Amino acid sequence: MANELDKQVLAKAQAWLNGDYDEATKQEVRLLIENNPKELVESFYKDLEFGTGGLRGIMGAGTNRMNIYTVGAATQGLANYLKKNFPGENIKVAISHDSRNNSRLFAERVADIFASNDFTVYLFDALRPTPELSFAIRELGCHSGVMVTASHNPKEYNGYKAYWTDGSQVTSPHDVNIIEEVGKVTEVKQVLTGKNPENIHILGEEFDQKYLAAIKALSLSPEAVAKHNDMKIVYTPLHGAGVKLVPQSLRNYGFNNIICVEEQMVLDGNFPTVASPNPEERKTMAMAIERAEKEGADFAMATDPDADRLGVALRTGKGDYVLLNGNQTLVLLMSYQLTRWAELGKITGKEFVVKTIVTSMMPDTIAEHYGVKCYNCLTGFKYIAKIIREQEGKTKYIGGGEESFGYLPGDFVRDKDGVAAITLVAEAAAWARETMGITLYEWLQQLYVKYGLFREGLVNVVRKGKDGAAEIQQMMVDFRANPPKSLLGSPIVKILDYKTLEEIDVKSGERKAIEGIDDKSNVLQWFAEDGSKVSVRPSGTEPKIKFYFGVKAALACVEDFERVEKELDQKIADIAKELNL
Repeated sequence: MANELDKQVLAKAQAWLNGDYDEATKQEVRLLIENNPKELVESFYKDLEFGTGGLRGIMGAGTNRMNIYTVGAATQGLANYLKKNFPGENIKVAISHDSRNNSRLFAERVADIFASNDFTVYLFDALRPTPELSFAIRELGCHSGVMVTASHNPKEYNGYKAYWTDGSQVTSPHDVNIIEEVGKVTEVKQVLTGKNPENIHILGEEFDQKYLAAIKALSLSPEAVAKHNDMKIVYTPLHGAGVKLVPQSLRNYGFNNIICVEEQMVLDGNFPTVASPNPEERKTMAMAIERAEKEGADFAMATDPDADRLGVALRTGKGDYVLLNGNQTLVLLMSYQLTRWAELGKITGKEFVVKTIVTSMMPDTIAEHYGVKCYNCLTGFKYIAKIIREQEGKTKYIGGGEESFGYLPGDFVRDKDGVAAITLVAEAAAWARETMGITLYEWLQQLYVKYGLFREGLVNVVRKGKDGAAEIQQMMVDFRANPPKSLLGSPIVKILDYKTLEEIDVKSGERKAIEGIDDKSNVLQWFAEDGSKVSVRPSGTEPKIKFYFGVKAALACVEDFERVEKELDQKIADIAKELNL
């Protein structure tokens, strides 16, 4: 079997040596053949898949790598699908990219291919955040768009996200149909290049101002900002696309004491100051937190390389800094928006918020308190965007997010928006200081007293390679056949299976359709009698299966917070142990 694979790999590599590829790529392939057979196999043993969100992979030569040829095939396939969908129309597309190595090269290749297909192309003059790309698609009336980014993956990676007419990442049926078209592009000569450069229009600072103006319109407490405009705000873009627009947006709101982590304001796809450019990790936020400690700032914030996710570290009453998890950031932002909407008389009973099924259950409780509908959707912001699209003209979207550090206030963007979210965190801090004389962290603790202390946990079980993928699938089969009967002695009362879209009442055996969701996904959820919840989901982008835990308890007073928090964390650890994780 190994010999057969080696033969297939060598045949594919030889095809690149004999084919219509540039000399530098051929030389890279030759070096792999001569010096690194293991890497040769990794580079050619399969084709880099254009999944439901686009491409993501390690950069290098080969069919299983991100390079101008795999990017080219993806773009030509997308172009062919757009032509089929919009016959006779002047098709318009927008393109942006982050700070990763080769991102500009790939973005320019995408622009060239679209232009060569006789599309009108809008290409940003340099890196821009993912949310601005989404905004551009809507603002310019585009049919599609591409963001070249691998989000917060390690530096070796790059990626390609495809967007649809509403500014969201593609959903069914377009996602699978695009995959089919991309699969038909098997030779370099099928990819159109080098034609119609006049079709490419460059977007610059003038367009940034339109996006920033839309964020400014989200402001709910300008008077509080005016009184606390000198509040110390520490920010880092982690060498990425938030570098200009986040500070500009904060200044737009009126904040004038923005302290940037200068070493991380340098655009560099090698991300030299961090092991990983992921603001979910405390070590990634270390320089920003250190600067906040030095300056005595209330918080330190960061955006990831494409500035759609945000990290927030808040100062506690003891003077140290707590890095919020994605659920806590969502709860703060949603609570702030709902509180101010209510105070300003903007809630009429026709508003809604959205969160994903693996996110905390606390937003459901908060939304219910304000008489606002809370939709739950599958994991991924494209599903949040889908609900916004379906509700357009009927009810008003306020905000929404997911546990993986993404939040979207307002509907002029249809993906996570780190620029807008960070700006609203700062405004919320000014509002809390002005109206209650407290910090955001103190307000978060008060919210737990009001609504209950919801605590979440995540365990990733990694299984690499072909065998690992099979093992992950078998785990899901086994869980469906034999779900747990209880969680730490509390009986399982309800099971949701998103593969069959069934809700199962464990006691009666009754089955009914899951309300409000029509997209299938390989996800299971178990709900225990005491309110505990476990969600099981194989990752769509990494070789892992994820276990999401949700537990809750009443919190009598802020003074009990640390004790109850530790008890809940222990409960999560005990549930994970019970599940043999």
